Amino acid sequence: MFDRRALLAGVASLALTLSACGLESDASEAGSGSGAEGATVGVAMPTRASDRWLTDGKSVVSNLKAKGYKAKLVYGDDDPKAQVAQIEKLIEEGVSALIIAAIDNRSLNGVLKKAADAKIPVIAYDRLILGTKNVDYYVSFDNEMVGRMQAHYIIEKLGLEDGNKGPFNIELFAGSPDDNNTKYFFAGSMALLQPFLDDKQLVVPSGQTELDKITTLRWDGPTAEKRMSKILAGYGGRQVDAVLSPYDGISRGVLAALHSDGYGTAAKPLPIVTGQDAELESVKSIIAGQQSQTVYKDVRQLADAAVTVVDDILNDRVPWVDNSVGYKNGVKAVPAVLLQPTSVDKTNYDVLIKDDYFTEDELK
Repeated sequence: MFDRRALLAGVASLALTLSACGLESDASEAGSGSGAEGATVGVAMPTRASDRWLTDGKSVVSNLKAKGYKAKLVYGDDDPKAQVAQIEKLIEEGVSALIIAAIDNRSLNGVLKKAADAKIPVIAYDRLILGTKNVDYYVSFDNEMVGRMQAHYIIEKLGLEDGNKGPFNIELFAGSPDDNNTKYFFAGSMALLQPFLDDKQLVVPSGQTELDKITTLRWDGPTAEKRMSKILAGYGGRQVDAVLSPYDGISRGVLAALHSDGYGTAAKPLPIVTGQDAELESVKSIIAGQQSQTVYKDVRQLADAAVTVVDDILNDRVPWVDNSVGYKNGVKAVPAVLLQPTSVDKTNYDVLIKDDYFTEDELK
């Protein structure tokens, strides 16, 4: 069999266990697929605090088993040091590949050097791992498109393209500063929103418009709630018309602050609030007329894409990629597989039912 690490390096040059923090169980029942001799794949997810990541973990393990692999799944619970230790243990246990959704995308350099020395290929799952040559593939959604969908929703609902509406008050939120996706979501949004900010059709009363001023560490809802409350305290009788939120958990925090400030009445209606990940609580909020929109990313498809890459690597096939040069991690361009998201609001949330993502009973 080829040295897979050498094979991947050659391709790049041409193109440019269920676990919860240490309590492990082995998802070891083999399926009927073509797994490379029942190899074990390590799967490191960032947190159990989000429904989305629970779904990701379950879906990755299920897809691995379907292809005949064993899986060891670990959750770092938003602790970068714990995740490093978990990955180190997976390497010591001799996994054949690693699928990693990083908590801190710059904290893994040392442990990934150990993976490279052991000739274990690494797939960055949804979050690009930065500052290391020892990441082989990146599997995600088109993250700039996510931001564009959120911004387009605001533009459409406020009627900004008519050119004679406004000014409207908007506040901007971004994701965690240690997540590389944050800059892509923000860049996608601002590509559409900036012209309206320049023309003063959109105004940010807080003055907080730079990315480093609007990030939300660990994508934390209570952190977003505190920041939004502080912003509203300085509004002086003005009303906010829209909030760019990159993630449903942040959106729920923003909405909590808005309700505490008296929003949600006929006299003071809720602003447009965007989101991402189509989490159950937020989809219910959309149906109830609270949160306005979310970006639906079917993580079952993402899991399938990641497992397909692993299966190709472990069977000495070259994985298909959508972009081999555009996703640079500071050391190299990481070949990327990119899926397309869907904007969801009250008018089309039934797509989640049609896709069997949620049942009608779950959304009641």
